Amino acid sequence: MTNQKLIDYCLTFPSVYEDYPFDGEKTSHSDDGVWAVMRHMRNKKSFAHIYKRNGKLCINLKCDPFKADLLRSVYLDLVPGWHMNKMHWNTVYVCGDVPIEELYDLIKHSYDLIKPKARKNS
Repeated sequence: MTNQKLIDYCLTFPSVYEDYPFDGEKTSHSDDGVWAVMRHMRNKKSFAHIYKRNGKLCINLKCDPFKADLLRSVYLDLVPGWHMNKMHWNTVYVCGDVPIEELYDLIKHSYDLIKPKARKNS
């Protein structure tokens, strides 16, 4: 798995774009300083942050708090979100013990949590 494959998967969801808000600057937040942030076009909310930390590919994903607690008890490579709200975000160490199908489900879950709600017709 590569960061580009994660980005490409995120881009399969409707109205998604990739953003680089930190301009690729070297920071103490990441080994290589580049964070790809995946956002919804309509509300600009992010649902995935893709980066490297300590030489490992990571992705931060929004998650329902109850589901987050359960997943953290199942997988060693799924931990409270690094540099994020620990209740609502997880960090997944990619290529760890989280199966790829589960990772894809978590990305979709994160997207579903931030996508704009459908408007009701009056």
